[in-house]
Amino acid sequence: MAPRRCPCGTGLPYAECCGRLHDGTAQAATAEQLMRSRYSAFAVGDAGHLLATWHPSTRPRTLELDPNVRWTGLDVLGTTGGTLLAAEGTVEFRAHHVVDRVAGAQHENSRFVREEGRWYYLDGVSLA
Repeated sequence: MAPRRCPCGTGLPYAECCGRLHDGTAQAATAEQLMRSRYSAFAVGDAGHLLATWHPSTRPRTLELDPNVRWTGLDVLGTTGGTLLAAEGTVEFRAHHVVDRVAGAQHENSRFVREEGRWYYLDGVSLA
């Protein structure tokens, strides 16, 4: 049986891609990699990863994922900054989902910051 592909769309096996970030054996090197891991966390139901990678200044106390939402694909539309040596960056993306057999998408421009060598999601602007 072939390994499960990562939900983030890289084509890599989950265990070699976002799975390493979810289990803590690796950290995101770029803002885009963190955004992809956060999308995958929504797709696999890993609220712990979402909270751990959310900047403390904007992070909610708790996070309940909606079990009726099935995430079906991710399109990264653009990035600014967010590189290996940058301190901040943005990622514009469209995350596709299905709720009660109705397809939809979340189009957002997310802001990320890097502190002490680690990337965090700060906030996002909906581009619906």
